[in-house]
Amino acid sequence: MLSPSAPPRGHSISETAHILVVDDEASYRDALTAGLTAEGFSVDAAADVAEATTYFELRTPDLILLDITLPDGNGVDLCRELRTRSAVPIIFVSAKSSEIDIVLGLEMGGTDYVPKPYRLRELVARIRAVLRRSAEQAEQAEQEEVITVNDIVIDGSKRTCLFDGSPIDLTRKEFELLWLLLSNVGVVVTREQCIDALWWDKDLNDSRTLDTHIKRLRQKFKPEVGDDKQIVTVRGVGFRFDA
Repeated sequence: MLSPSAPPRGHSISETAHILVVDDEASYRDALTAGLTAEGFSVDAAADVAEATTYFELRTPDLILLDITLPDGNGVDLCRELRTRSAVPIIFVSAKSSEIDIVLGLEMGGTDYVPKPYRLRELVARIRAVLRRSAEQAEQAEQEEVITVNDIVIDGSKRTCLFDGSPIDLTRKEFELLWLLLSNVGVVVTREQCIDALWWDKDLNDSRTLDTHIKRLRQKFKPEVGDDKQIVTVRGVGFRFDA
């Protein structure tokens, strides 16, 4: 799972957690909506992948309850796609309960797995536990505003960067790209993740712009970061920072 894509800028937790329920069975959707609403949650309910994607884009949920088998796709594939854009907790809730289904769902970024049928009280307990852990991790990420890797020290609150004890002048995009890579040492950050995280202006989100920023980072941190053993280009996928 990716760490924050940009330096921490503060965190707030809504008093009422918003949950997106994705299930093709109307009986489960209706029961979950009613039950979770009674427990104090705000709920959107989607019947398929397309509807779930629409709800997600309209209002990013605090947690997703996701079925595996959907009429227009697969919940595991949806989870994998959402993971390229968000770290939102995802609990699989499905009648498919074989070990391979569970492992695959978790490997694609699922947070937990609850087989059908289930007791609402147990599901709510799982939801609250996952939300609590998510809030704790977000708070910890805010506190860890300084990242140190090799001879690089980058401070998210002061927006400064030191290399071998000397300050390095970085543009805003270079700083945020370096933060993204150092937050995910040893993990491939895809080109799409870089672009989505750093270029909200769609006129600037082409691959050549990203390649230019990577090249500038390598030049500014030679030889350590400039060495491909540090910022590794994974052809056709993205980039990885190796410590």
